[in-house]
Amino acid sequence: MDRSVFKLTLPILFGYIPLGMAFGVLFVTQLDYPWWGATLMSLAIYAGAGQILAVSLLAVHASLLEVFVALFVLNARHLFYGLSLLGRFRGAGWRKGYLIFGLTDETYSLLTSRHRTDDTEAEQRRDSLITLYNQSYWVIGSTLGAWLGRAVNFDSTGIEFALVALFIVLTIEQYKVLGQMLPIWIGAAAAGLSLAILPSDQQLIGAVVLATLSLLAHYRFHRPSVSAGSQEHSHG
Repeated sequence: MDRSVFKLTLPILFGYIPLGMAFGVLFVTQLDYPWWGATLMSLAIYAGAGQILAVSLLAVHASLLEVFVALFVLNARHLFYGLSLLGRFRGAGWRKGYLIFGLTDETYSLLTSRHRTDDTEAEQRRDSLITLYNQSYWVIGSTLGAWLGRAVNFDSTGIEFALVALFIVLTIEQYKVLGQMLPIWIGAAAAGLSLAILPSDQQLIGAVVLATLSLLAHYRFHRPSVSAGSQEHSHG
């Protein structure tokens, strides 16, 4: 074990173990699958919040299309993360695929904020270890949660609120970064409208489509004024 990498990822361990356990408990209590299915899912998919969302959707018999759309929208931000790291991953060889696969919000934060040296190969090795350690924490947490959820009888009512709490935290963090309430209000309005007018099996996709179209329209109509303002400033 690389102690320096372990020390660097220690905060992730304290977050991933309990949240992974919550996912594992949800997996075995909400779905009719063996406990080790949670382990396999964490090894093969490793989507964190996406896995919790998938379990919640499958538990209410959502269609595979709804699950796909929801996971794609939830994890679309990773496309931008990956683009910003293409230069850093160049020449990583066999490690490159895993670095891309294992990229999460927390891993991205560590990779972009830690001190780096001029030894590219050594730094890419450390990047791979950081990614591997972080996924290991998630796999351990989800395995423990799934095993305990199957082996110990307890009332898991309300544990699915972990997903709601997680998204509340993500929303707050996004607000801190963007400093804008408009996307939040658009999302809330889209969800409310979908609940009011669409059947239950179409509400999620409807809300996602409405929110996405509204945000694109807002961007389309506000972009020219920003560009114009920049041009006037440059001419001034």
